Amino acid sequence: MSSNPVARRLKEARLKAGLSQKELGIRAGIDEFSASPRINQYEKAKHTPDYTTLVQLGAVLDAPVPYFFCEDDLLAEMILRFSALHRTGQQGLLRSLQGE
Repeated sequence: MSSNPVARRLKEARLKAGLSQKELGIRAGIDEFSASPRINQYEKAKHTPDYTTLVQLGAVLDAPVPYFFCEDDLLAEMILRFSALHRTGQQGLLRSLQGE
């Protein structure tokens, strides 16, 4: 497993979504002929997707950009769950964490 958090999180999210590398790449707007090799290179940490590409990949995978950079597994899960909440739920959780 890669020590690069972007590579690791990308692969985890893709597998969780049940997508092939090619399918993920195509859904994220990557040319179908290079989709699989590009995603493979990202997951192997040979290349890192630029911000715009990461936003597109995250949109397909329902994962916000900060998730991909998170080294801590627990925090990564928190980011996913927080982002899945409606805005009022996010605000309520923040107030709860702040002790309000």
